[in-house]
Order: sequence, then C-alpha cells, then structure tokens
Amino acid sequence: MPKPDRPVTISDVAALAAVSAGTASKALNGRGSLRPETRQRVREAAERLGFQANAAARSLQTGRTYTVGMITTDSIGRFSIPVMLGAEDALGAGRMSVFLCDGRDDPIREQYYLDTLLSRRVDGIIVTGRRSQARPPVRGTLPVPVVYAFVSSTNPADCSVLADEAGGARKAVNHLLATGRRRIAHITGPEHHHSALVRWAAASDQLAQSGLEPAAGPMFGEWSEAWGRQAVGMLLTGGVDVDAVFCGSDQIARGAAEQLRASGRRVPDDVALVGFDNWDTMALACQPPLTSVDMDLEGLGRTAADMLLAAINGHPEPGAHYRPCRLVVRESTAVSPPIQPSGG
Repeated sequence: MPKPDRPVTISDVAALAAVSAGTASKALNGRGSLRPETRQRVREAAERLGFQANAAARSLQTGRTYTVGMITTDSIGRFSIPVMLGAEDALGAGRMSVFLCDGRDDPIREQYYLDTLLSRRVDGIIVTGRRSQARPPVRGTLPVPVVYAFVSSTNPADCSVLADEAGGARKAVNHLLATGRRRIAHITGPEHHHSALVRWAAASDQLAQSGLEPAAGPMFGEWSEAWGRQAVGMLLTGGVDVDAVFCGSDQIARGAAEQLRASGRRVPDDVALVGFDNWDTMALACQPPLTSVDMDLEGLGRTAADMLLAAINGHPEPGAHYRPCRLVVRESTAVSPPIQPSGG
C-alpha cells in the first residue's frame, strides 16, 4: 500500500491488482488485449487507491490526448444521449473524455465542429444522429479513426454500429403470434423514413412466413401520438377486424392505446399492442404499460466506443456491425387469465 505522504503511482495500482505496471497502464488506458476481469481488477485497485493519472504525462508518453469527439444531429438527445452514455462507460475505463457537438443537421456547423475537434487533437470521433439511415461520411480522409453509431456511413469502408431493427420487428410479430394473435395491423411513421420501411418489411415478411397477411397496413403517417389515435380511428371506422396492432414507435402506440380505450376496446384483452424504441417516457406512461422493442442504445454506444478504441490501437473493423434488439414484455400484450366461477 502507498504511503500517505506521496502521490499514488501506477506501480502502486499494479501491486494491489497483482499485475505488472505495463498491464496496469494498458488496462487504465484502454489499450492492449487484456481479459475483462483483469481490466476490472486494475480499475478497482485504482479507485481504491484514489489513483489520478497525469494527463499531460500520458499525452507526452503516448502521443494521445485521451479525448474523443462525438458529433450528432439529434438536438433533442432522444437517441444520442443514450449512445453517449454507453460510449462514456466504455471510454471511462481508460480515463478518456468525450466532447459532444450538436451539428443540428447543418453541414457547415458540422464541418466547423469537425475542424474544432481535430484542432484539439482528439484520438477519434463517433458520429451519431436521430435517424438510422445511411449518411455521407463526415469527410473523405481524416487523420483519426471514425465510427458511426446508430447511423451508418454510405462508405462501406467505414465502421458503422447499428441496431438490428428488422430483427426487432420480427421479435415483436413472433411475440404477438405466440400470444394467439392472428389479425395484426401495422401503424408506423413517414413512408420516406428508413426505420419505418425496415420495420414494416420485416414485420410483413414474418407474418408471411406464418402464412398470414397484415390485417391492415402499412399505415404510414407521423411519429406521433396524434397519428396513433387517428390511425386506430380509421381502422375501427373502416370495420377492420384486428386483434393486435404493432406500432413503429412508442409514441404512435401510446396514441393507439388512448383511441382503443376511448372506443371501448380493451388492451390487451380485445387488442394487443406493441411499440418500438422502449422509450420509458412513453412505454411506462401508456395505459396499460407498453410492450416494446428496445434497441439498447447504451449498449450500441459501448460497442461503438470499443470499436473506436480498437481502431485507435491499429485494429479497425470496417463495415456494418448489427447489434440485436430485445423485446420488453409488459401488460399491453399480457393474456388475462380466465375468470374462475365463484364457489357456492
């Protein structure tokens, strides 16, 4: 254990973690091919000893600044903030900092932030946004690695980390089929939106594999509660017989639930309901709470940061990398138990 009258050194951390000083340095800097348990043991030792790395000394020694830039077009932060939190979790192990820049869908502003980040000598850049469709690269050639997270680059040589939205839509449909639903309608966002098209195509294909057709859909509209209410009103007014609705977003699903309830339809007894995004603000406020597809944006951010670190260390992984979505089941698809007759 170090003496209280001198600063804690990397050697002190290494001794407590029972590793070499070189291994301790790699673990804290996010470098090298170390086992996760070794990295964790070194981090715990550093925290226990209150070890503070000298940023200037690290930069001089390695030629790195231990900073990463993140450029987003998601001003609201609905998608970029979870991605950033996941990236910070991964980068924090190496005591790296993240600079977040909001490009606001403005190419000039984005280029300004890109130049600013490069002038600060960031070690790498993560690009994210509010839409999952492919976008042009931030610039043709850069002196640092770039990883695209949630969005993808139109250049197949770039590294993009994406949510498997198609797989998520298939899980939603399979869940509804497993609960006995067969007349499934689909309400989603704008027809020009990549996510709306991907989710619809996967849902309809999964129904076809079960020998079924959608009861209605695709009903393209807006990513809003108002559209969810309107679309359900159109279904019911048109006499469409549905026992489930798969919605392209939680906002649409919450509006759909309101309209079903207002029309005297019980969720899930009469009509089961599934959303997409697992946005707590919508899913938990829905009545009843909403079954939804979770894209695990924080996990996506962690993966993007890990791939950026690998690229910084000379091991880039080009191409599109898809992460699975998971289905979070709540009361909107639950099957109510039959009412038992009272004993006499």
